[in-house]
Amino acid sequence: MNFIYPFLTNKSFLWLLLLVNLFGTIYGYIWYMPQLEITKIYFLPFVPDSPTASLFFCFVLIAFLLGKNWPIFEVLAIITLFKYGIWAVVMNILTLIVTGYLPWEGYMLIASHLAMAIQGILYAPFYRVKWWHIIIAAIWTLHNDIIDYVFMQYPIYSQLSLYISEIGYFTYWLSILSIFLAFVCSIKVKRRTLFSSFQ
Repeated sequence: MNFIYPFLTNKSFLWLLLLVNLFGTIYGYIWYMPQLEITKIYFLPFVPDSPTASLFFCFVLIAFLLGKNWPIFEVLAIITLFKYGIWAVVMNILTLIVTGYLPWEGYMLIASHLAMAIQGILYAPFYRVKWWHIIIAAIWTLHNDIIDYVFMQYPIYSQLSLYISEIGYFTYWLSILSIFLAFVCSIKVKRRTLFSSFQ
């Protein structure tokens, strides 16, 4: 993996990655707009899952470009990017299995969300996350699951509504895996210095 870090830490690449994530975040909020229009105001922060995850990562990248670490955004990013990235991949594949058809947007979402899940992990050695950051992010993540599957604010995939109990169960354990992954990748790994390698 060492060969990839000079590329990942190139300042021009970080700017490009920020622009891509910013575009993806805006697109994601637009995708959620029909659901947001019928959502009660106090649920609004918890409904647009994937774009909020990429928004967290935008703050991580902005901090990197400023020569700083913002650990709470780092841990929120790694957990939610992996969780909702994998979630969207699985849901689109299930849609294909259940209906026998997936529009081109579905394949685009599979590719983009898989990349989303990977990017947060790739930058984990540069994070400066502590235990209390993980606890806060874990509370946010599991609370979001409650909002989605107790108060039924989950992303609308009409073809999969018959399987919502199974999807909720899967999502809960995906959250646990994502929190564990954040611990392993951002605390247990050897930490690297990003800023000295800026070009």
